Amino acid sequence: MSEYKAEVVWQRGNQLFTDNRYSRGHEWKFDGGFSVPASSAPGSVPLPMSVAENVDPEEALVAALASCHMLFFLSFAQKQGFIVDHYQDHATGFMEKNERGRLYVARIELRPATRFSGENMPTKEQIDALHHLSHEHCYIANSLRADVTIIPE
Repeated sequence: MSEYKAEVVWQRGNQLFTDNRYSRGHEWKFDGGFSVPASSAPGSVPLPMSVAENVDPEEALVAALASCHMLFFLSFAQKQGFIVDHYQDHATGFMEKNERGRLYVARIELRPATRFSGENMPTKEQIDALHHLSHEHCYIANSLRADVTIIPE
């Protein structure tokens, strides 16, 4: 069993807390020593309490899914003898209300664009099959309740 840890740190500092106007800016720390400035999404908590420049949890979820999918895609493409030169995904998550009226990330669209080189160029059908295989194996996709749609560009 593997474990994955992240440290989340927020400090009030000299802000008044009881008026609900405190900053939601905080920090994510990862095991390699990397830190990411994070915040609530401005759509959830209005500015200036949110920090628009920081990564919010919803964006991070979308990025984690897109990254996981890409890593499996690259691995499967390599195993099938394809040379991937470039992979770019414009992924988007959509919030909706669930059956209890609570917001959740209901669906995520991945829009990966790939460029290949070499003598063994994949067909559209092979690229679609690589995306399907990648989605089936992606740890993050297998952990989500959201519907995931892959629309190769």
